[in-house]
Amino acid sequence: MLYFSFFHLLVEDVFTISELKPELCFIMQGDYVWLDLKTGREFDVPVGAVVKLCDSGQIQVLDDEGREHWISPQNATNIKPMHPTSIHGVEDMIRLGDLNEAGILRNLLIRYNEHVIYTYTGSILVAVNPYQLLPIYTPDQIRLYTNKKIGELPPHIFAIADNCYFNMQRNNKDQCCIISGESGAGKTESTKLILQFLAAISGQHSWIEQQVLEATPILEAFGNAKTIRNDNSSRFGKYIDIHFNKRGAIEGAKIEQYLLEKSRVCRQASDERNYHVFYCMLKGMAPEMKAKLGLGLATDYSYLTMGNCTACDGRDDLRDYSSILSAMKVLMFTETESWEISKLLAAILHMGNLRFEGTINCTRAGCFCIVEPKDVMVCLTTRTLITRGESVATPLSVEQGLDVRDAFVKGIYGRLFVWIVDKINAAIFRPPSCESNLVRRSIGLLDIFGFENFIVNSFEQLCINFANENLQQFFVRHVFKLEQEEYNLEDISWQHIEFTDNQDALDMIANKPMNIISLIDEESKFPKGTDATMLYKLNSQHKLNSNYIRPKNSYETQFGIQHFAGVVHYETRGFLEKNRDSLHTDIIQLVHSSKNKFIKQIFQADVAMGVETRKRSPTLSSQFKRSLEMLMRTLSVCQPFFVRCIKPNELKKPLLFDRALCVRQLRYSGMMETIRIRRAGYPIRYTFAEFVERYRVLMPGIKPAHIQEDLRGTCRQIVLARLGKYDDWQIGKTKIFLKDHHDMQLEIERDKAITDKVILIQKAVRGLKERTNFLRLKSAVIVIQKAWRGYRCRKNYQIMQSGFLRLQAVYRSRKHYRSYRTTRLRVTLMQARCRGFLIRQTFWRRLRAVLTLQAYTRGMIARRLCQRLRAELQHRQEAERQRLAEEEQLRNQMTARRAKVEAERKHQERLIQLAQQQEEREREEKEEARRKKELLEQMEREKEQPVDHSDMVDRMFGFLGNSGPLPNQDGRAPSFFWPLGGRREAEEEVMNEAPPLPDEEDEDLSEYKFSKFAATYFQGVSTHTYIRRPLKQPLLFHEDEGDQLAALAVWITVLRFMGDLPEPKCQLVINDGSEKIPVMTKIYETLGKRTYKRELQELQVEGENSSIESQKRNSVRHKLVSLTLKRKSKITEEVTRRLTEVDYGLQGNSMLEDRPTSNLEKLHFIIGNGILRPVEEDICQPHKNPAAVLVGITGTEH
Repeated sequence: MLYFSFFHLLVEDVFTISELKPELCFIMQGDYVWLDLKTGREFDVPVGAVVKLCDSGQIQVLDDEGREHWISPQNATNIKPMHPTSIHGVEDMIRLGDLNEAGILRNLLIRYNEHVIYTYTGSILVAVNPYQLLPIYTPDQIRLYTNKKIGELPPHIFAIADNCYFNMQRNNKDQCCIISGESGAGKTESTKLILQFLAAISGQHSWIEQQVLEATPILEAFGNAKTIRNDNSSRFGKYIDIHFNKRGAIEGAKIEQYLLEKSRVCRQASDERNYHVFYCMLKGMAPEMKAKLGLGLATDYSYLTMGNCTACDGRDDLRDYSSILSAMKVLMFTETESWEISKLLAAILHMGNLRFEGTINCTRAGCFCIVEPKDVMVCLTTRTLITRGESVATPLSVEQGLDVRDAFVKGIYGRLFVWIVDKINAAIFRPPSCESNLVRRSIGLLDIFGFENFIVNSFEQLCINFANENLQQFFVRHVFKLEQEEYNLEDISWQHIEFTDNQDALDMIANKPMNIISLIDEESKFPKGTDATMLYKLNSQHKLNSNYIRPKNSYETQFGIQHFAGVVHYETRGFLEKNRDSLHTDIIQLVHSSKNKFIKQIFQADVAMGVETRKRSPTLSSQFKRSLEMLMRTLSVCQPFFVRCIKPNELKKPLLFDRALCVRQLRYSGMMETIRIRRAGYPIRYTFAEFVERYRVLMPGIKPAHIQEDLRGTCRQIVLARLGKYDDWQIGKTKIFLKDHHDMQLEIERDKAITDKVILIQKAVRGLKERTNFLRLKSAVIVIQKAWRGYRCRKNYQIMQSGFLRLQAVYRSRKHYRSYRTTRLRVTLMQARCRGFLIRQTFWRRLRAVLTLQAYTRGMIARRLCQRLRAELQHRQEAERQRLAEEEQLRNQMTARRAKVEAERKHQERLIQLAQQQEEREREEKEEARRKKELLEQMEREKEQPVDHSDMVDRMFGFLGNSGPLPNQDGRAPSFFWPLGGRREAEEEVMNEAPPLPDEEDEDLSEYKFSKFAATYFQGVSTHTYIRRPLKQPLLFHEDEGDQLAALAVWITVLRFMGDLPEPKCQLVINDGSEKIPVMTKIYETLGKRTYKRELQELQVEGENSSIESQKRNSVRHKLVSLTLKRKSKITEEVTRRLTEVDYGLQGNSMLEDRPTSNLEKLHFIIGNGILRPVEEDICQPHKNPAAVLVGITGTEH
């Protein structure tokens, strides 16, 4: 029967494995997989996970974010195996086997959690903002990364700067580094780090290097501001071109700025600030200078409080203002120019506080611009129109007046920023010498805004995304070129690889005739042009273009463009006004009438155009387009390096990784386009040694790579055998190039080959194990089966007979129920089948558990029955021996026939007596069972009573008070008392073959308590409560008399330990050197089951041949003494002599009967019995059961 069960389990396991999906066949516990949750959200990608459990019909996985998932075989398509390179991450993501969004995202996540923020993708550096200071920018790091190639050291921003510098020197070619990313991703910090590295590595430490570095604080003060996403957000793009002489020293630089966010001067969003320079000036300017300008606190000005944020954590405006002033001095700003800049900034703040309430107080604002306040008031309240040579003044509304004020302020700040950039360039730019024939080289740093897609996108987003389209086109072409170069270097035959080109989007936006930029410019030049007419022209011209998304109806004011990173919808309201970027004639006249030379200087170009500024001034889009074309021409002649800055979260917190946010940035930055280009070629590349080591298992007989001579030939042999001759794979000079499906095919075949070998080994090992177990259990199973089958049949017959009437009732009700269920089953068929499947799974699991329990139970019952039969057989054999002995004795007194008859008569009497004794024992057992059942019921009732834990502790440990002079009042028990008991209990559980079962009466086995155990198994009238007198018999039944004597000896020692029995009065001193022997050594020498048995046999022989006086000496007390220690011990002989001469008056004695002993010696004796006699004493003794220890010490119930 057990053989059939084992075979059934083996077959079931094989069947379960064969039912799994192909994707799950090779997934084991501990494997890493990709888990696709399929949420349907735009920026959700598969997440990495590790398999925790896979042998229960379902797969339990733990993903990278710490969440658990259960995957059923029906949803096996949700998980895919993870490539080994994606498990622990790589420094260069080109080496990733899972070259997709999920693979790149997990690689960045693993490294980010390890405080490694830089990762390569070829020559592209991906930098994740750590939002904390890391000790990786020290001078030692600069020296470490000097003159090192990419890949020699871990990824670092210094490695990119170093390669830019030394490539420029070695190749004599201009270099550029394009730094892109969202606001808050770390572009500005990366730019500063590259500048610091270049200044340090040039080795000159000249004045021009200091000037280049000092330009950063000024540009940050006037061009950076606190936003929701970033505390130091650059609100403009810049390209810093650093010039080097032939020795590699910095000799100059030039800065180009793009698209400053001028609207921030007039309005800010909630929790955002204006540009840093305003707060630094109000915080750091001397009080007397502030008094001259009429300045106060930042909270006093409307332009600085719109965002309800005037302070920024982590920035010190006072210290920054000192840095600005010192940087201006280094960059040759005069005191007059610095003062004029402060006056203009003060004028902007005062103009922001203007209120239209009948009259306008323009005194302060006009004073700083040195214009008449009356002219300022006229400019802000009226507008002059020239019609047919005549000027007509029309009044403005309050809203129009505020718009004019804001336009004037934006014009002042925008032209001031341009003037500051020109001033910095005048200080740091050195024109090339005409006499020198050497062409100087440069390194350009482009810190540009990343792709933007907000809820509401306006004209600024169109320009920004147009710039990113150009950079993406440049990026794709460059990366594709590197791909081609590697193919050429490896000398492989390949065809042109098609890739997605965003040139069509660029043509639609700015290149082809009637493009979007030109249409916006054209409409901006019409006096009556509106945003609606512009949108109409865009729809008419580009409605058939696949990259243009027209409005759904005529009421919408948005149009969409399909960019490389996704669709962006632009709100056209305000497009033309922002594109014109021109000041009204009245404002130009006001500036022209000013006596301030500085304001005239920054408005010089506008004043020179005269009154026709509106018609002749270039639009903002045309200026931006022209600047962008110059930038792309500059970049095209340079060798580029790319730095992609990633913002891990919106909360600016360290070690917080927002997966959706990072996926969006990777997608918008064009990283996915790089992956797509790699996929179009041969993205899987192995060196010959790596390929042979990984896939040599596919062909038997191939040696490891390190002992191979022709690795190229071996690789060709493997791919020809597995991929075929005509498949699209290539072997280069040092690498083998494969497609994605090749890698998948080879991985599947490799897993299958390894799995076949594993299954073969498992089959042999499991077969040997099962055969061994089968042969060992076969003989026992046959006996158990015979007894159990007979018992089972009888039991089933009784149950069927007693329940026949009940079955009839159940059958009739079942018949009516089935009639009802048939109708209902048509509706709930699928549900019933599903539930039936789950129930069957649960049933088979429980059935296997029940079979196991049954096997153990049957074994226990059989062993008990065997023990009873053996005892009965022994009694009958003993009676037969006595009959033969009596017959032999009677033959000497009478004839043989009479002797035989007389012996037979006495034999029958003894058999009848044995039968009566058996019946008496059965009655006593029934009575004992009844009494124990009543006791259990009483204990259950007592269990319901509340327990006072304080009283219980006092009763348990109250005897541990102050230590007294008596040897039995030593205070606390040893600290190792409890662990010893716990360990002994664990050994007993291992040694017991099967748990004991109670009688067949119905009783609750849900809880196992000491009281229940005592009531069930203790002999006589013994209960679970502690008694303070020696026992007449052991608590548990022992067949061996030596075990009974040992149990009684231990109990007497426990009573002595607790002080419930007095110590012996005799003092025996034996000076034979034994006092120096450790107590445990003596116990080991004198204890043991063999000693007890041998001594018991000798006593039995002596008892049969000795007189009545000898029988008295061999009483229970004498046996305890003689069996406790070996006879050869002098202590044993002396104790025996004294106990035979003196009537001690106790029921039993211990091994320490001859002298008073310490508690430690008693404890050693108790523990020694537990160690050396593994089966001799019941588990209720203190040294075996912690629960019994409490009973023994306190004398209360457990």
